[in-house]
Parts: sequence; C-alpha cells; structure tokens
Amino acid sequence: MSVSVNQPLSTSASEIRHDWALDEVNALFAMPFNDLLFKAQCVHRAHFDPNYVQVSTLLSIKTGACPEDCKYCPQSARYDTGLEKERLMEIEKVIQRAREAKAAGSTRFCMGAAWRNPKERDMPYVTDMVREVKKLGLETCMTLGMLTRDQAIALKQAGLDYYNHNLDTSPEFYGDIITTRTYQDRLNTLDAVREAGMNVCSGGIVGMGETGSDRSGLLMQLANLEHHPESVPINMLVKVKGTPMENVEDLDYFEFIRTIAVARIMMPKSFVRLSAGREAMNEQMQAMCFMAGANSIFYGCKLLTTSNPDTHEDVMLFKKLGINAKQTREYSDEAHQAALLEEIQSTEASHSAEAPQATELFYDATQKKPETVAG
Repeated sequence: MSVSVNQPLSTSASEIRHDWALDEVNALFAMPFNDLLFKAQCVHRAHFDPNYVQVSTLLSIKTGACPEDCKYCPQSARYDTGLEKERLMEIEKVIQRAREAKAAGSTRFCMGAAWRNPKERDMPYVTDMVREVKKLGLETCMTLGMLTRDQAIALKQAGLDYYNHNLDTSPEFYGDIITTRTYQDRLNTLDAVREAGMNVCSGGIVGMGETGSDRSGLLMQLANLEHHPESVPINMLVKVKGTPMENVEDLDYFEFIRTIAVARIMMPKSFVRLSAGREAMNEQMQAMCFMAGANSIFYGCKLLTTSNPDTHEDVMLFKKLGINAKQTREYSDEAHQAALLEEIQSTEASHSAEAPQATELFYDATQKKPETVAG
C-alpha cells in the first residue's frame, strides 16, 4: 500500500486505528524523510500543542540482581557489568527525590524496580510509595515487571496513574533478546493494567540488531492493541559493557527519527517519549525528534542505570526551541544556578582548605592582581 504525503489530513491521516498491516507500516518507514516528518508533524498538531513536551523523572527504587536474561540490560544477574546491586529504597528517600523532581519541573514521577515480578511482601512498600508521591501533586508511574491482576488492582487503588511494561521489540525478534518470559507474558501484564483502570506506558528499544520490519512489527503490536498506550517510550539501545549487546552495530540516527515519526502517525493521541539513549543525541537530533512527534522526555541524570542529559541542559534546549515557554522561563535561571553550584562544589572538593588554588571560578583575593594597561 502506498502512502502519499498529499493524502488529505482529515479523518484519514489522524484517525485512531487498530488494524495496521505490516506492509502499511513498512510503507510509512519507506517514505522520503521530509515527507514522513511533515505527515507526522501534521498529525501531531491535530492532537497536541506542538510546543509542549511532558516531563517525567525516573528513579530506580531497586537496582540489579534481576533474574531475567534480557540481553540489553545491565541489571540482569546473569551479566557482569559492574553494576552495584541495591535493595529496595526507603520510602523517605523516594519522597525526597520526588520533591526534587517536582522542583525541577517534572509532572510525573516514575519508579522502577529490577524484578521479574513484585513479591507479595513488597506490595505494601510500593503502594505506600505511590500514595506518598501522589500527595505531592505528581502523576505516578511504576515499572516492576510482570503483574497479576490483583497486584494491578492494588496499585490502582493506591493511586498509580501509569504502569510501564515495554514490549521491547517485534514478536519475531523477541526470542533473540529474551528467553525468560514470553511475549504473551508481556501482553498479559498490559491487559491486567488496562483492566485495573490504569494508563498504559509501553514502547520498545531500537538499535538491538533488529531489522526494519521488526521496528514496524513493534509499532504494529502497540497500535493494534484494543486501546493505544497513553505513553509510548521509544528507546535507543545504550550499549553496556558486559551485556551480550555491548558490540551491536549502531542504528542510523535517521532510522531512529523515522521510528518516532511512524509511532506518532500510528498512535496519534499517545504521548511519544524520547527515552533512553538521549545523552548520545545532540541538540539538533533531539529537535528533529520533537518535530517528528516526540512530546515527552525524562529529566534527570540517570534512567534506571544508564545516563541521561542533566536537567539544566534540557531546560536550556527547551528555551532555545521555545518548548514549555512558561515553565522554561521559571526554571531556566534555577537550572543555571544549580549547574553553577554543582561546579563550585566539585571544585571545592578537589582543593584542600589549607591550600586553595585559583580556578576559572575563583581567584585568591589576598593576592594583588596585576594592573592592566590600556593599549
């Protein structure tokens, strides 16, 4: 089926569909790049403010020692990645991080634990976390692995707004990435979340050595769910030494941007999140992803175990692009001050109090500076 950029943008270009065929999705990916971005931007503008990006913060509340064998993941207990294992974080520490996230401009606080599935003994702790974060006025999201229907209901009753459970890739490529849980296991968890009345956050990872048809297959699976996920994170593989994917070939950046654009076209009302891998993207590439329809990001220095651009860098980028203009005005000076304070603290730590040294930020005021003579 051919797809024309000149197709009328009425119901046909932005309708909500759940019956996509693989050849249709492949045809979208095959469009001339500029035509694809134009179509995606038109669909985006039909449903969203084009200069608004939803901001979330992600916190790992339990890191490492996961029994799963996901080949991309440094949290798997099967791989030696040097990751320090951590126990379930205390609720008070989680709440403090949530307060910091809200102060930095995040509207949603996401909590992730490296579990195959939560144990019943863990449920009271995670539901208490949800209740306390909700009291701060933030939206809440969790990713805890597979859920039973009873667990999904308990999280919903605690006030959880979103549950993240990615499909990762196409059904055809999935077995090359993970063997410890099935594709259907993932779909069953999404069903449990949806039936409990929570919003679904589900996307995938590209750049794992999959084919173009696998990227089409992933988006087709998501778009053909009975209800589109409210949030669709698109992750670029972050290659971690010690995992089976540390040497996989890099995905072309234009292919990543195409994936964002096709996701926007196929799921017009979903928030498409520019997620992991963003630290490696320059400002121009991120801007192109926003043009392609991405309208959600994570703030913060780390996404579970992989790095992410610092908050103040994101605020500066938003300011350049005119994104979230009101919030950017409010937080840009604060972000600059935070960055400067961080540099000052780092400098202070590197020099002893007994022997202060001049740096670009400091000079020794007890020493007379040489006079300059105008020429």
